[in-house]
Amino acid sequence: MSRSLKKGPYVDAKLAKKVSKLSAGDKSVIKTWARSSDITPEMVGFTFGVHNGREFIQVRVVENMVGHKLGEFAKTRKFVKHSGKDKS
Repeated sequence: MSRSLKKGPYVDAKLAKKVSKLSAGDKSVIKTWARSSDITPEMVGFTFGVHNGREFIQVRVVENMVGHKLGEFAKTRKFVKHSGKDKS
């Protein structure tokens, strides 16, 4: 179930404060653990270091990402190929 339109998108308060402090052309990475935060139009052009449980994955936000969650772009699991006849 999605969030109510009446409430608006969820953005972590600390994350919104960090974004508002920086200018759009700044090349620094904004580290965050707030994977559940929605991406807003103000975040376009910034690079975020999204924590995946072990390390920070760099995510550069573009226009197509608006409305999605930050955690969708930092995968938490690594696929290990299935075993079979090919042992290499």
